[in-house]
Amino acid sequence: MQQSLRKVSRCLGFVILFAPALSAQAEGVFPNGTIRFVAPNSASTPPDIISRIIAKQLTEDEHWRVIVENRPGGITTIAANDVLTQPADGHSLFGMSVPSVAAPALVEGISYSFERDFDPVIKASVSYNVLVVNPSVPATTVAELVALLKSKPDKLTFSSGGFGTPAHLIGEQFKLQTGTRAQHVPYAQFPQAVGDLLNGTNSFMFVTMLPVVDLIKTGKLRALAVTGPKRVSALPDVPTIVEAGFPSLVVEDWVGFAVKRGAPKETIAQLNAAINRALQKTAVRDAFAKLGAEQVGGSPEEFGQLVKSQAQHWKKVVSDAGIKVQQ
Repeated sequence: MQQSLRKVSRCLGFVILFAPALSAQAEGVFPNGTIRFVAPNSASTPPDIISRIIAKQLTEDEHWRVIVENRPGGITTIAANDVLTQPADGHSLFGMSVPSVAAPALVEGISYSFERDFDPVIKASVSYNVLVVNPSVPATTVAELVALLKSKPDKLTFSSGGFGTPAHLIGEQFKLQTGTRAQHVPYAQFPQAVGDLLNGTNSFMFVTMLPVVDLIKTGKLRALAVTGPKRVSALPDVPTIVEAGFPSLVVEDWVGFAVKRGAPKETIAQLNAAINRALQKTAVRDAFAKLGAEQVGGSPEEFGQLVKSQAQHWKKVVSDAGIKVQQ
């Protein structure tokens, strides 16, 4: 009996002795908990839906627990700061888009820097906006809209879902590159922006395709051009901004993911590989297509270059347009 107790004691001693090493080894396994996609957008917006599509696929394919948490507000700064308060272990991903890279130029006093505080993971999707006008606006082409705006400076208005949204930023770039003037009317909620375009309160808008495809097809809105380099299947009769004669107005609306700087390179590589695999799935491609988006993928380095170039581009647009938002 005593001999058996001594054996048990030795075994327990072995477990206690090596428990720290075993624990450290377990901590090195990724993931060792829930993965959070922190979306800086409200629920049911395209960037949020894209995050949820990918999260669902990762759960099915990798058997990870992946959730999407919405942290809208502050032109994406609330979500960014949320991620930066978490451990640098890759379990919290910041859902990035055009407003994310424009935010440092738009909002004074931002304490973080993408180059200093975040590591890129992957560019997930790309989509394009469509330039639409209320049918009462006497313009059937982009050139006609430009001419109308030049003949009536500051008389026409364009709407958006808020400062720093793609609709706002693309509208400002449009004015700069066409030498026109129009008043920006931001709304707290995206449906309000579309609603006031429909009732004629505002004249035009650069808008994501999903909410307006049926409105265009039924004649409630008139589409002048898509901001992409090629026509889209949802609106095959609508010319591209290139065909309309304004190639410099090609603008991508993209979604990607980054983690807090300091996450292990192996973890970033694992996340990148898993999301790349998810993006190749037919279910993901079809779900993206319903949003008017296409899957992209690629390396962290490629996404990092995009973030850098986009930050420089939108910083210039914000500066040239003289936009500034107070937190």
